[in-house]
Amino acid sequence: MLTDNFLKGRRRREMSAEERAALESVMGDPVTLPRRRIVARRDEVVAQSTFLVSGFMCRYMDSLDGQRQLVSIQTSGDFVDLHGYPLQRLDHDVATLSECVVAYAPHDKLTELIEAFPHLGRLLWFSTMVDAAMHREWIFRLGRLDAVGRVAHMLSETYCRLHSVGLVKNHSFDWPLTQQDLGEACGLTGVHVNRTLRVLREAGMAEVSDHVVTVLDYDRLASAGEFDSDYLYLNDHTRTP
Repeated sequence: MLTDNFLKGRRRREMSAEERAALESVMGDPVTLPRRRIVARRDEVVAQSTFLVSGFMCRYMDSLDGQRQLVSIQTSGDFVDLHGYPLQRLDHDVATLSECVVAYAPHDKLTELIEAFPHLGRLLWFSTMVDAAMHREWIFRLGRLDAVGRVAHMLSETYCRLHSVGLVKNHSFDWPLTQQDLGEACGLTGVHVNRTLRVLREAGMAEVSDHVVTVLDYDRLASAGEFDSDYLYLNDHTRTP
């Protein structure tokens, strides 16, 4: 099923078989998008929400001088722009980072779904609240952590999110972000990111090579990033990789 990773590792077990089938029924056919493709523009009116089946996507904003700031990264199982359902437009841009498979849920069908399955509607609401919790954590990371802490936090968060949906193998996961992307998420220059990754590698915490992140010592990496997975609202058995 396209939506197998929706809330996986969180509250997936609360969904009945009927609710799972109903959610699947509102999804259109899967679509493959190339890497580095802009999917939605700021201020566009949206009539559907994008569910990320596989791959990495991002939401970002541009300053007046053209500098990009990533404000979120989406991974498999995420609704990329579900908040656009009640808001009816986006206040940021959305793009792919890797090749992605997505499915679209028309907003009129989401309305019918929520009316027919109010519990499922609350779970969709829960998913947007988790998204908001991650935004708050990103604000903390940018405002209070140094360069090593910011990158360590980002890698720890991604590790936990991908582990919860079974996409970590032998402590490694795919990482399509460039050093520039990571800098734009962490408020650092590409040169600073390069130095920071070297520090993490030489300290035996994590290594980034050939678009793969290998976490060498999760506990030390999380400690360096002041990372605690509580805000991800994972099930107890998936909280600690």
